[in-house]
Amino acid sequence: MPFSAEEAEASWMAERRHDLLHSYQRYYNEVRTHLSLHKDAPVPREVRAAGRVLAVPILGGLHHQYVRV
Repeated sequence: MPFSAEEAEASWMAERRHDLLHSYQRYYNEVRTHLSLHKDAPVPREVRAAGRVLAVPILGGLHHQYVRV
């Protein structure tokens, strides 16, 4: 039985909400600095001292991760 327009929209919105929350969770755990961790992220990453700085948009540009390349 095919979905009604309302059911299809609700399904799309649920998928979008899931993707958005997953993106925020990755940002929070992998990119965002935490004061309690001495301005490091819960998932450590390598520090590069030289190179060009590139802004990578996260969550549709709401936040950015600045990386050296």
